[in-house]
Amino acid sequence: MKLLMLMIFLAHVASTQCAALPPDDLIVRICRQTPLHDLCISSLKSKPQSSGADVTGLALIMVDELKTKATETQNHINGLLHGNPRLKRPLRSCADKYRAVIEDDIPEAVEALQKGNPKFAEQGANDAAGEAGSCEDGFSGSGGSPLTEKNKAVRDIAAVAAAIVRNLL
Repeated sequence: MKLLMLMIFLAHVASTQCAALPPDDLIVRICRQTPLHDLCISSLKSKPQSSGADVTGLALIMVDELKTKATETQNHINGLLHGNPRLKRPLRSCADKYRAVIEDDIPEAVEALQKGNPKFAEQGANDAAGEAGSCEDGFSGSGGSPLTEKNKAVRDIAAVAAAIVRNLL
């Protein structure tokens, strides 16, 4: 009987000690290796599925965040296309670039991660960052870009996604 009580007590102590341990620090460790640590940590920790995820899972979460930001930017572009005629050409160019990000680059990254081919996942994230930068550059001589903040957000998230993927190479 004493042995049973001792085992129950030890099991209780062990379970309370485990509950007091800090959560898995994989997110912090991986995010330290990215160019934008705070963005990485806040983006990943805001997603419940990141708890207990491995590096591939964290990369997929960040690529999904990239898809969300790119889609928001594309929707914003579509709304702006009905405005200033002087901006129509660069906005159309940006719409094409974001279409490529959403329809090509992001699916390429997701598929590559799911198939265990991180090199192509990194390339997809880097391509998305390049398209956002190219969109921004298309406004030179147009009096300024109405997309600077959104393009920067996409570039930043893409850079973080690519850096996370590099941990798999």
